[in-house]
Amino acid sequence: MEDKSLKEEKKYAADIDSITKAHARIKPYVHKTPVLSSETLNSIAGKSLFFKCECFQKGGAFKFRGASNTVFSLEDEQAAKGVATHSSGNHAAALALAAKMRGIPAYIVIPKNAPKCKVENVRRYGGQIIWCEPTMQSREETANKVLNETGAVLVHPYNDPRTISGQGTLSLEFLDQVPQLDTLIVPISGGGLISGITIGAKSMNPGIRVIAAEPKGADDAAQSKASGQIITLAQTNTIADGLRASLGSLTWPIVRDLVDDIITVEDKEIVDAMKLCYEILKVAIEPSGAIGLAAVLSDSFKQNPAFKDSRNIGIVLSGDGLIFWQK
Repeated sequence: MEDKSLKEEKKYAADIDSITKAHARIKPYVHKTPVLSSETLNSIAGKSLFFKCECFQKGGAFKFRGASNTVFSLEDEQAAKGVATHSSGNHAAALALAAKMRGIPAYIVIPKNAPKCKVENVRRYGGQIIWCEPTMQSREETANKVLNETGAVLVHPYNDPRTISGQGTLSLEFLDQVPQLDTLIVPISGGGLISGITIGAKSMNPGIRVIAAEPKGADDAAQSKASGQIITLAQTNTIADGLRASLGSLTWPIVRDLVDDIITVEDKEIVDAMKLCYEILKVAIEPSGAIGLAAVLSDSFKQNPAFKDSRNIGIVLSGDGLIFWQK
């Protein structure tokens, strides 16, 4: 039976049309990342697991999909003025790389206390670094100054329709590679990745189940889903440093309406999942990327009767937070 909510998907920041167009737009620039599987991990989980390795994406993370969709969707006159963001993580590096590939400037506002490795990642991809104080107010004020001076386009890491549509291309690719998937487990933070994936996947297969995976020390999405309104946390405490952002005004409605459930896991479970990825899959994955496997192996998943019919499970190894390990 068709999911009624998807009949009204135009009310969301992205839809299957915008995701399909993004897929065609960025195909010449992104990697079609591989899918790995392991009979050993299948035996441990009691399910057939398929791992979408966005850790092998350009820039080291899925963020390049959204950044490249935004950059390559700009009109020439607009693009010539460049793009800008305030970030020191994978979004900053992805945007710098996408801008470099198009031959336009990328202005990246970075806090003065950002780890050197993160700064070098942005610089390596040709981003023009503008320093700011390590406060959100300073980041936003500095970014606004850059926008006013340059006329550059602000590119938000998740609360932007172009970003969401770009991340949604992952679901089209994944379901093409593994059509039998009945469940997807996706890391959640600001919600750009899971929003795009959910709309893309449920448009292709209305019966597919999409579950978010979140650290218990940064469980704002789970709290938001439970309360029916956006909850922001005063502080977070998790090893998964790529999953500390709060949901945005554009991602929240999609998570609220279309994401089937949110599983929270402890940091120890995340570390154990990282070890399994390294020892069995032979993939050195960071905490934020390993959380999907942690969720599948958790009691919250195994003991929930709602998931008993999940047999072919797609897990997104997002790559988010990779440079955490270079500190």
